[in-house]
Amino acid sequence: MEFSKELREDVLSGEITVSFRLWRRRKVSPGRRYPVAGGWIEVDSIELVPFSSIDEDDVRRAGETDLEALRRRAAHAGPIDDGTLLYRVEFHAVH
Repeated sequence: MEFSKELREDVLSGEITVSFRLWRRRKVSPGRRYPVAGGWIEVDSIELVPFSSIDEDDVRRAGETDLEALRRRAAHAGPIDDGTLLYRVEFHAVH
């Protein structure tokens, strides 16, 4: 999985443990490991969720300051409204 340069350190330290992706199809699978900037993460779960269901805990776990910041980051692949389905990917860093 790709992460913005400014997020990679927090992903590998375990501070960021959730990511929301606007994909046409699932690109990762639970139980598989993926390289991240010299380290690895393992995907714990993946599910499709509407943007409107994202709570403050997941915003924090994704490393964002608020819901609109998360929307802007995820929207690089296209516009996101409250009903847009995103993949919620939960993962942990592997040391």
